[in-house]
Amino acid sequence: MSDNDEPATFSSPPCFMHEVDPTYGGLIVDQTQARDVARWRKAERERLIATRLALSVSERDEAARRIARSLDGLTPNTPETIVSLYWSFRGEPDLRFWMAERCVMGGRVALPVVIAKGQPLVFREWTPAARLERGVWSIPFPVDGVIVTPTVVIAPLVGFDRAGYRLGYGGGFFDRTLAAISPKPVVIGVGYAHGAISTIYPQWRDIPMDHVLIGDDGSPHAKPANHP
Repeated sequence: MSDNDEPATFSSPPCFMHEVDPTYGGLIVDQTQARDVARWRKAERERLIATRLALSVSERDEAARRIARSLDGLTPNTPETIVSLYWSFRGEPDLRFWMAERCVMGGRVALPVVIAKGQPLVFREWTPAARLERGVWSIPFPVDGVIVTPTVVIAPLVGFDRAGYRLGYGGGFFDRTLAAISPKPVVIGVGYAHGAISTIYPQWRDIPMDHVLIGDDGSPHAKPANHP
């Protein structure tokens, strides 16, 4: 998975020394390769988003319902479980109904908030009664929600590969955030079948997902190949 297309601005556990010297700990960053991958990802991202936007409303709604059924089985509703989701954007599966149902059943839900470029996201708790304001890309977030640390992170996919890596929007927020959260949450990517590609050409900073849920191919869920 990756929305990382900014080669010099990322951190990766267990040490942030990579920001100072990418060769620290044996990591070698080929800058030419990184630029080529960034250009390829940009073109692939545009293609996949265009395909996603071409889906009908009914296709998106049915995909969201299938994904929601799978999420019920993957995310325990316990007092210790905090699930971070997202506010649907540019044709992403719209899971706001599932967020509301989760809250009604006593579950805890959070939404990510962009603080600044180059910084990890923070997560604010959300309820259906939350007061919202618009942030980056005009995406709403709960302005008064308490800041929490999610135990499960559900992320929308532009694309994904068989190893469980995510193609995102290119800002780097997702992987940077996962690198900063301890203990690491369970990561679930959600999207459409057309987003499956052979590889995103993962770079040293990319972090794979634990599960991928695809709502429009009839499958309840699929685990990436790098998991048993």
